[in-house]
Amino acid sequence: MRIGELARRTGVSERSLRYYEKQGLLAADRTLGGHRDYPEAAVDRVVLIQELFAAGLHSRKIAEVLPCMRDSDGGPSELATPRLVSELTGERERIDRMISDLLRSREVLDEVIETASGRARLAAVEEPRAL
Repeated sequence: MRIGELARRTGVSERSLRYYEKQGLLAADRTLGGHRDYPEAAVDRVVLIQELFAAGLHSRKIAEVLPCMRDSDGGPSELATPRLVSELTGERERIDRMISDLLRSREVLDEVIETASGRARLAAVEEPRAL
């Protein structure tokens, strides 16, 4: 399939798909006219890349992780090393810290909203009514 169709089917811009290819995350054959020609499996690959970006991984780490995700038989890849597992565990811990920080920020914001709402109600009661 051409790049436009892959973009449409995945919801990822053509520019991003070119970036993925440049970073070694995605591969395409070329037609005689020089156009990219992606296999059907590219759709799943792009979805997986998007999930890894959403998990907070950067493109270099994704390039390292993708070959380790699963073999063609669906089993774990032999390329998955203890070092990689350790690095990914560190990424997960970083995400957990971010979640904790965001939850604390939300609690503070909830307190501010509650205080501001109480003051706004009080101010509304104290305002003289226009006749």
